[in-house]
Amino acid sequence: MLSKLSFNHLLSAKDVQKQDILLLLDAAASFHEGMASDVCQFCDLAKGKILASLFFEASTRTRFSFESAMCRLGGAVLTLENGASSSVKKGETLSDMGRIVSGYADIIVMRHPASNSVKEFSEYSQVPVINAGDGPMEHPSQSLVDLYSISYFQKKLDGLSIGFVGDLKFGRTVNSLVQLLAFFPHQQFYFISHPSLKIHPDKVKLLRDLGHRVVELSEFGDVVPELDVLYMTRVQAERFESKALFDQVKDHFVLTEKSLLGCKPTLSIFHPLPRINEISIEVDQHPAARYFDQAKFGVYVRMAVLWHMLGRAI
Repeated sequence: MLSKLSFNHLLSAKDVQKQDILLLLDAAASFHEGMASDVCQFCDLAKGKILASLFFEASTRTRFSFESAMCRLGGAVLTLENGASSSVKKGETLSDMGRIVSGYADIIVMRHPASNSVKEFSEYSQVPVINAGDGPMEHPSQSLVDLYSISYFQKKLDGLSIGFVGDLKFGRTVNSLVQLLAFFPHQQFYFISHPSLKIHPDKVKLLRDLGHRVVELSEFGDVVPELDVLYMTRVQAERFESKALFDQVKDHFVLTEKSLLGCKPTLSIFHPLPRINEISIEVDQHPAARYFDQAKFGVYVRMAVLWHMLGRAI
């Protein structure tokens, strides 16, 4: 039988313990390896189960990888895109929707533009709920995808020098990933952002209290040669109060081949995507570019999350 996860709903990286990470990444590796040889061998694991995929905010990778993962496991999918066809348009509350949708599905994945919305929804759901992003707050399944990607290319999750670049204030993938990386010792974190997009001081305090080294910078400087992992993010126009504020910072960091001169041969560059202009197209051919692999790995990790949360055994 499957080992138990420490959580019922996956709402926040704070719900996840180190043993959960190891369990899920091990399962993801099994799915990754197994699908390379026989894509159909897992097709009965979620047979008869239904995933409700509720997206009130635009998504490609997260939505498709969850739906692909459920299909790969042999389950079925109910999809709601951007809330346009739901009774929310008529004024239905999240609490009522939680009660209703959980009667139609065995597990729910939800993205919503409002902070804490998925948590509110989950309080009225009778089945497990996965937060696929709520406002600028959390994106815990993406952080698990990121951890798997880092582990796959770096062969470890501890003792890394990791640079986070771009929107560290509103970047929900960054907030969740930092929370999980903190479990693994001897990390060096470099937070590189425009002063208006700095990571929250609470995250810096958490890391330092756990004994990690933290450096905050407003420019790349000479830090790239020190890095094992470079995690780029886009500056998110949808999080700004005005276009003028967004325009002030949108082009502050652009990664080019020149930026990577002197980097370690083992450097891995990640990005949760979509990118706008923060990674030049020329970087795609660099051996450190791993962001398209990272997107593909989302299927294996989300297969692991769904499988374990549904509580089924091979």
